[in-house]
Amino acid sequence: MKKFLFFIQFLISVNVTYSQEIETDSLQSKVLDEVIVTATRTERSLSSLPLPSAIITADAISKAGVTRLSDIIAEQTGLITIPDFGGTEGIQMQGLDAAYTLILLDGVPLIGRSAGTLDLSRVSVGNISSIEIVKGASSSLYGSDALAGVINIITKKPKEDVLSATSAYRYATFETQDANLDLVWKKKAFSGSVFTNYFATAGYDLNEAIPEKTVEPYQNVTVQPKFYYDFSKRLQLVLGTRFYHQEQDYKATIDSESFKGLSKIKEWDTQVKVSHKWNAFIDSEYELYATNYKTDEFLNDSQGFAFENSFYNQWLFRPEIRTTFSLPKSKITTGLGLNHEALDRTYFASVAIFNSQYAFLQYDYTPTKKWNILAGFRLDNHNQYQSQWSPKIAANYKLNTHLSLKSSIGYGYKAPDFRQLYFDFTNSAIGYAVFGYNVAEERLDALDNQGQILFRTNGTDFSSELKPESSININLGSFYEKNDFKWDTNVFYNAISNLIDTKVIAQKTNGQNVFSYFNIDEIFTYGFENNFHYSFHSNLKFSLGYQYLIAKDRSVLRDLDSGNVFARDANTLESFQLKKTDYFGLFNRSKHTANFKVLYTISKLKTTFNLRVFYRSKYGIVDSNNNQILDQYDAFVKEYFLTNLSITKTFKQKMSVQIGSNNLFNFKNPNQISTLSGRQLFARMQFNL
Repeated sequence: MKKFLFFIQFLISVNVTYSQEIETDSLQSKVLDEVIVTATRTERSLSSLPLPSAIITADAISKAGVTRLSDIIAEQTGLITIPDFGGTEGIQMQGLDAAYTLILLDGVPLIGRSAGTLDLSRVSVGNISSIEIVKGASSSLYGSDALAGVINIITKKPKEDVLSATSAYRYATFETQDANLDLVWKKKAFSGSVFTNYFATAGYDLNEAIPEKTVEPYQNVTVQPKFYYDFSKRLQLVLGTRFYHQEQDYKATIDSESFKGLSKIKEWDTQVKVSHKWNAFIDSEYELYATNYKTDEFLNDSQGFAFENSFYNQWLFRPEIRTTFSLPKSKITTGLGLNHEALDRTYFASVAIFNSQYAFLQYDYTPTKKWNILAGFRLDNHNQYQSQWSPKIAANYKLNTHLSLKSSIGYGYKAPDFRQLYFDFTNSAIGYAVFGYNVAEERLDALDNQGQILFRTNGTDFSSELKPESSININLGSFYEKNDFKWDTNVFYNAISNLIDTKVIAQKTNGQNVFSYFNIDEIFTYGFENNFHYSFHSNLKFSLGYQYLIAKDRSVLRDLDSGNVFARDANTLESFQLKKTDYFGLFNRSKHTANFKVLYTISKLKTTFNLRVFYRSKYGIVDSNNNQILDQYDAFVKEYFLTNLSITKTFKQKMSVQIGSNNLFNFKNPNQISTLSGRQLFARMQFNL
């Protein structure tokens, strides 16, 4: 801890001292093309960046006709939306689970991962100016949860004096409604925006044999005001807040008895940021961020009596200071901050609190016109686990004016979450129990004293801390752009150690198991991505994206080598030994995913046709032969195609009308994919005032 405090003092002293010694920056006059901020915390040209990155523009979002963040993210190469056991959809990136991708809104993290997955449908796309995607371990800048990468949603900001309003209304299948109102203004030093969104749906039903719908009706409201004030050209204040409220009715049938309930979600966050340009070479940002995510749910029986209640209440408070020094041919970015996080939820004995301090340093060096080198690290000091050191280095080499080569290697980590440390759950109907690592030993002793433990698993030990999951990430790629053709490719490799998973720690006298969380598995993923873009002319553009992915568990491979993995023939019921070639890999991973997009504009009619086709090869979701792995003898979700089409007509820049269909050919898989509702027709109108 003393070393960490000394390091923070050193950074502060560097900030103060160095402000008087910096010389002219030759990079300041460089004209940026497509600019991305998330990858380096400073403005960088996307084409020169040595990291695998992408930008989704507001124009692309508008022409796609989507309304929620999950919809537009699912259309990107290498990003797969996958549901958790509660139906919430998260993002799988480079074959890594949704829990390993950090989601930011205007540079600050969203919270509320009750089961590890952050629900992307919480975010409306109506006021988004761009979405920045950085793939690969990004803990050197962002710490925990950025093991797979970062997605940053950036909202619109007025740049010139203006007073305007945009309203839009969209109606779709399943009585789905989405209404936006976005007010934007700027007059001299003061500017701002107020965005409101209302979303409601009647839900849908894929299995009429059961009384409950696959998705029950729900509605939500988002209100997001943001204000800017320029005290001078060098000093700016940003004040933003966001309110989100959702309600959903739901039903359940337990032992032939019907239950009804209500689920409420309330989310609030506020961000205060001061940007200070000390001189031509030094920029600082002082940021204070606070957010709260809260859910309340209840389920009543047919007589109206309470059957089950649950709640989840999470807070995050984070101040952070960042400073960028612009030197000849380089930039140095430093930062320090702290996180105070608290969670009170059902099945926790008391409020759990995390406190951590962190500091990061990044060196962005361009020694020649051909080379760019990016190196950095971050140090996190946490009250629940050992300090984490997260380095990263990347390089971009420009072979000529059209082709560049990229490479990066970095360390990523994910801290044990509240659930893995403090969960205290016993299923009242079946009798099994799940205890977080930090409370497991105490709860086991209590059950033992009550005579409920038959035996404890040999070798179970809680004397050392649960370690964070860690990853080594490698990316090798290239970027080519000439005239109307653009192509980028990236080969990736991720090796995750200390993967946290459940393990049986005891058996109860009722025959049921007691589980806790341990550092057990080692997994790896590797593959490559390709993206091609070509414009035949200004009115006709197409793109093609493809990802190949392998994702496996090293412990399974070792067991297969030892001949310790078997499967049972479904017909003869005889067991037989499995070979390495029988092992498919991790659940919910497809070896092949692809997309094909065509954008065609008829200029005279001011009409645009946007066709997108998506392919996903087979993948497994259930261990149907109960041998704890996914092998070729298990049941798989078959390969499938999805087709989305939207047609947009503009009238004198003041009004636009859009019609279209998601899942045009009505693909359904009711028994295996609950998030595919079938064909969704929609119509949308927008007015610009």
